[in-house]
Amino acid sequence: YLLDFLDWICIKLKCKNGMSEANYFYKNTSIYFNEKIDIADIEEFAVHECIHYIQEIKDKKNNLIRMGLCDHSDFKVYGLGLNEASVQLMASKVIGIKNDFVKYFGISFETNSPSYYPLECCLANQLAYLIGEDILFESTINSNDNFKNKFIESTSIKTFLCVQSALDSILYAEEDIIKLNNKMIESTKDRCDNIIRKIEELKNEIMLTFLRTQNLIISSYFNTAFNKISTLEDVEKYRRKLYNFKDYLGSTDGYTFYHDYYVEQMAKLEHKYNILENGGNETALDVKNKKENLFISLLKKIKDLFIKKDTNMQESK
Repeated sequence: YLLDFLDWICIKLKCKNGMSEANYFYKNTSIYFNEKIDIADIEEFAVHECIHYIQEIKDKKNNLIRMGLCDHSDFKVYGLGLNEASVQLMASKVIGIKNDFVKYFGISFETNSPSYYPLECCLANQLAYLIGEDILFESTINSNDNFKNKFIESTSIKTFLCVQSALDSILYAEEDIIKLNNKMIESTKDRCDNIIRKIEELKNEIMLTFLRTQNLIISSYFNTAFNKISTLEDVEKYRRKLYNFKDYLGSTDGYTFYHDYYVEQMAKLEHKYNILENGGNETALDVKNKKENLFISLLKKIKDLFIKKDTNMQESK
């Protein structure tokens, strides 16, 4: 009971200090709201925390072992950032929040969660587009590995772990920024200057982590998908899916990875299309190219012959 009480005190302190506007406490299945929360925002937070209630899995001793995409069964919690993002995407859809164009830490993107976990939601929305929104939300609600397994199948186990870890890092870095902002309220000027520098370092770290993760999602998914192309229909589906990914991007000044990758893949896709159109193998395409090259070479020789003949006739005159 003492541990439960201490946990409850921690949650109350977190809510008051701005780390979270609301918290679901699994020990007594209660939701705690920040006392300064705007009444107009309560619905969004209530839906978010109610989803946490639905997704929790406990052992016989009432210990939390899993909550959606977040694993609590080990000594360290994994997948907290991904789970919070997926839950927030669901809550935003339930309430019907419209998309808005926002900019955080130098990253511009469109989102239906402009105020809460926006960067995490942007990355999670990319995964929902690529892997499937239905399977993402199903795993989030039912706390299973269906989304994880589909993600690994579409990329790799290494990519999944990197993305999962990156979302956790972004979430924790944002919490650190909130803590530092709270410290500045009662700090001296010199100490505030140090805090501001630390905050800027964290913001830059968040931006770099976001872009690295986004680039990894793009390259890992579409490289794997490219190798699975076996029909002309697959080519068109691949082209369309890669092109439409632009609508889910987070961009910064000077960001060119997606554009460069798109141009490179389109060149490879054209080659793949030609192979499939001409028998489905490299040999068929090589034979065609050799015939075309031989024909062009023959035409050039005939042209040179006529030019030489015409020159000789003019000289004889």
